[in-house]
Amino acid sequence: MLTPRDNDWNRFWQHAARPRSQISWSKQRILRVIGPHLAPGKRIVEAGCGSGFFSAHFCDNGLLTTAVDFSQQALDLARIATQGRAQILKADFLKNPLPELIKEKVDLIFTDGLFEHFSSSDQDNIMRNFLSILKQGGKVLTFVPNRYSPWQLIRPLFMPGINERPFVLRGLHNLNKRNALHIETSGGLNVFPWRVSPEGKLAQYFGMILFAVAVKT
Repeated sequence: MLTPRDNDWNRFWQHAARPRSQISWSKQRILRVIGPHLAPGKRIVEAGCGSGFFSAHFCDNGLLTTAVDFSQQALDLARIATQGRAQILKADFLKNPLPELIKEKVDLIFTDGLFEHFSSSDQDNIMRNFLSILKQGGKVLTFVPNRYSPWQLIRPLFMPGINERPFVLRGLHNLNKRNALHIETSGGLNVFPWRVSPEGKLAQYFGMILFAVAVKT
């Protein structure tokens, strides 16, 4: 079974709740990519919010933020991280239609580490659920693990019980194109988890993270 169970995620986020003194290099690079798309007053949904790190960043920058996850442990962390500034919602993206939970159309949907936990058909169903609340001209900012990253060799040690199907960049492109999204920009990030790490073309093949910024036209 590809999709992890609630208990697997709750166990993972209990571990992730341990204090960390620094922002990881991968998170710093993600912030660099999404920065130009963030503006005060925009409505954004973090789909699969995890610890709420990014939702807190969105709140800090004046975005109207909704943090969504199906792990209660993650939602508890996100509530603490956002300090009451974000709407916190529990939802299963395959079972809960988002328009029933989020009444106003949003400008941005952000995901980091979500789609790789689902089959291709479920990925499409989730993306269609996202598009049902996204404005015309709105953007989906997607970050997923790279199949060919060295990180994949040791990832199971850090995420026991949680299986995933990492992407290649073409597969991420196809996910967006199948759902009538126009890819504005894409690439790879953080070949090695250090401050200085080769990126550019090399990261499209071996980066820890692949990303796509796609527009609903």
